[in-house]
Amino acid sequence: MCDAEEQDLYAVLGASPSDSVQQLRHRYQQLALQYHPDRLLQSSSEAAGSRFVEVEAAWRILRDQNTRRQYDLQRRAQELKQDWPVDSAVHLEDMTWDQEECVYTYCCRCGGGFSISEEETRKSQQDDEEEEAGQHRGVLVCCDTCSLTVYVTWSLNGKT
Repeated sequence: MCDAEEQDLYAVLGASPSDSVQQLRHRYQQLALQYHPDRLLQSSSEAAGSRFVEVEAAWRILRDQNTRRQYDLQRRAQELKQDWPVDSAVHLEDMTWDQEECVYTYCCRCGGGFSISEEETRKSQQDDEEEEAGQHRGVLVCCDTCSLTVYVTWSLNGKT
């Protein structure tokens, strides 16, 4: 399901997430006939062939109820990550450590606060070390009062 992360499979079929399987099948069949390499002239068959492969891959995932549900969940999770309003970036070192609660805290402009537990930072840092991408990593943290979020960052080389 790698393709699902790169492009919207519903858009590949020219369909909507609310379409039924029958509607998706109809769109797939139309596009398969339109882009099938055997039905096209030699000059345009390479581009049409790659489009046909995209259509075929989208249909393979969306035709099955279980894989479609899984794709929809991944798609929704990705949408939520992208649409979250990030107010600012805060370095972990700028947050206040609460020894009693074992959390890092930071005051929000609304009067509420952002908090992240030591366990959450440790898990995120382990995930970051496994990915080995970049020197600074972080996590989104929501305010406990309003809708703002901050992106809490830290150095991979540094200590929590």
